[in-house]
Amino acid sequence: MLTKWIKVLLSLLSILGLFACAQPATPPSPPPTTQSVAQTAPPASSPKPGGNYRTFVIVPEESRASYIVDEEFFSAALSKLGIPPGKVKVTGSTQSIEGFLQLNLNDLSAPLGENRFTVRINTLTTDRNDRDQWIREKGPRLNDYPLATFVATAIADAPASYTEGEEVSFKLIGDLTIREITKTVTFEVTASLSGDTLRGVARTRLLMSDFGIEPPSFANTLTVADPFELEIQITAKEQ
Repeated sequence: MLTKWIKVLLSLLSILGLFACAQPATPPSPPPTTQSVAQTAPPASSPKPGGNYRTFVIVPEESRASYIVDEEFFSAALSKLGIPPGKVKVTGSTQSIEGFLQLNLNDLSAPLGENRFTVRINTLTTDRNDRDQWIREKGPRLNDYPLATFVATAIADAPASYTEGEEVSFKLIGDLTIREITKTVTFEVTASLSGDTLRGVARTRLLMSDFGIEPPSFANTLTVADPFELEIQITAKEQ
């Protein structure tokens, strides 16, 4: 009997010891989440204007990032999804876009300043919730890779000078990262400046497979084309 009580007492002491060790005096601060970093990174790292360069910060509520892709629906789509057979263009958009552009408007052909933007691609929405949920949780798994980032490295075919109010066209070349895969891409850009506000549209065509995404295909239901268009509509205010 005495041996039994000793064992019980030792067990209680062990539990109390573990409990005491499990209570840190000061809980460690949690690491920043991906979302918090993405929401604060562009403003915090915006460069200061220097020389002839002017810096414009993107206004998310007046900007939009979209993808446009071709889908083809087959006979089973009507019974499964309520969608008649045929080809359609699907657009997914989000206003979760942040970043900045730094340009020498006295000489657009001059070397670039810092130009980058980030899009939270797991907030892209189309006209169907089931499609959006599949894209986020399966297939491309955008919830696992929520950010796409573009960093411009060069400008091409730009006029040597700019007159405020006129619309100009040029190419913006840089590194686009989606799902942790980086590719060099070229955006076709049209833009204009009015006062302290820069407005522009940038477009490029890409392949899903270049970013490790297998184009969706469901037997007798639908297929999605590999090529897609990426369109960025930007309104940016001078810093």
